[in-house]
Amino acid sequence: MLRLLLIALFVIGQFVLASAYDNNSNPLKGEFHSVSTLPGDGTYSLLRRYKLPVDACNLEKFYEINGLKKNQALIVDKEYKLPIMLYTYNGKSIRSTLSIDDLQQAIRIKVYNEEVRKAKLRSQNFIESKILWVPYGELHCFDSAKPADSEGTATLETAKPATIKAATKEEKQVAKAKPAELGKISATVKKKVANAKVLNTPLFGKKHEKTAVKSAELKNEVYYIVSGHGGPDPGARCTDCAETLCEDEYAYDVGLRLAKNLMERGATVHVIIQDTDGIREEEVLKCDRDETCLGKLKIPRNQKLRLLQRTTAINDLYKVYAKRGIKTQKTISLHIDSNVKKKKMDAYFCYYKNSETSKKLATNMKNTFAAKYDYYQKDRGYHGKISPRNFYILKNTAAPAVLVELANIKNPNNQKRFTEPSNRQLLADWLYEGLTNRKL
Repeated sequence: MLRLLLIALFVIGQFVLASAYDNNSNPLKGEFHSVSTLPGDGTYSLLRRYKLPVDACNLEKFYEINGLKKNQALIVDKEYKLPIMLYTYNGKSIRSTLSIDDLQQAIRIKVYNEEVRKAKLRSQNFIESKILWVPYGELHCFDSAKPADSEGTATLETAKPATIKAATKEEKQVAKAKPAELGKISATVKKKVANAKVLNTPLFGKKHEKTAVKSAELKNEVYYIVSGHGGPDPGARCTDCAETLCEDEYAYDVGLRLAKNLMERGATVHVIIQDTDGIREEEVLKCDRDETCLGKLKIPRNQKLRLLQRTTAINDLYKVYAKRGIKTQKTISLHIDSNVKKKKMDAYFCYYKNSETSKKLATNMKNTFAAKYDYYQKDRGYHGKISPRNFYILKNTAAPAVLVELANIKNPNNQKRFTEPSNRQLLADWLYEGLTNRKL
């Protein structure tokens, strides 16, 4: 009977505690989150349950804030403070809430809050409750040692710059990376003026870096071009070809050509995933792993972080332009599919099911391709399609988005569509017309 009473009191206490935090009755400024222990809880298991790395930083802070000696046993049903700091979320962004500039750091904190909510460790997410959970190490442990035990190795989702030492060198660089400044993200956007005739665009490579502005018809429009994958993830590959073909290289080249088309007509363009290769004229594009996000940020290995990184970059920029009164902002994500070798595929387009603007974009692009095939390949016909999908980038970008699959990378016939430079330019031209609803 006594045991049942203790369990009931624990459950009630947890509910009251969650309500007190999630009601946001008083502003929080780095207070520590407190929980009661369960039977069998030790320091390590308690930290792991709350998705915290079991490293020297968290262990030392846990002992300090609870007045414990190292490795001291915990008492069942007693309340202990965790190295999780609570802040009143300002409703705008994690960075402005915490007065930090690091985009990667904000992304890790966001992912952490999503993980603890998914694990039902809190009753509401931070946006609803206005209470942001911040692992102590994210703000205070930049020079701590490696994890204290082999089972407590930090993952990229919850790691801070200090604990990245237990991860790869590349992940450590990702965690410490600073976001590029607005104006340095796309090719010389900040230098662009209304009467500009030629833009210097190093991103396009030496042969194409001089971008002549032919008109100003798109001057009040902003476009975000996201070539799929990149960095540690080459995307789809053809490994049984004479030379390996990598999806990210060809999607990027088409993306740069599309960006050039847009800029020539006065648009503001942000190439979200960037490389140093420029627009290339070779058929076989060398696979590499040096792509970045926004020209500075290392691309994470973790897929969710990769997607979160690029959508966050777009959404931050979207807000800036929206405040300036820019109404037309669009996102295009470029990919090359991987299917069985014998399957011929025409380019197809995906839109977010809950966005009419996204659907309209996909429809217009599909119709553009159909018209081009009717003109250039009357006997063949076009067999592409559009479809509603719940892809992360379609669902989570503020600027209406469309995702394009250009071909099947394993089909020899489809390969000509993207290996021949002239075909990559045609793809970029047709994408331009479908995206803008304007002729070149």
